[in-house]
Amino acid sequence: MEKQELIAKINQVLADEFEVEQSVITPDADIKSTLNLDSLSLVDMVALIEEEFGVKIKGTELASVKTFGLLYDFVFDRMEK
Repeated sequence: MEKQELIAKINQVLADEFEVEQSVITPDADIKSTLNLDSLSLVDMVALIEEEFGVKIKGTELASVKTFGLLYDFVFDRMEK
């Protein structure tokens, strides 16, 4: 999957799941505030990303992923090429 395809898919999946407009999901936007995540919904987001994209995410790894741009890179780097 090309990176642009991945970005579009992540945006669609997250917008649908967390009921936000895709237009608010930008590379520099903060994930937690944009999606209005608490600790429980953050776990839901991790499970959703793991299921949709076939990647494993450890909680410690996710702590440094604060923006959507970092999330795109994180998932892209862990996907099987």
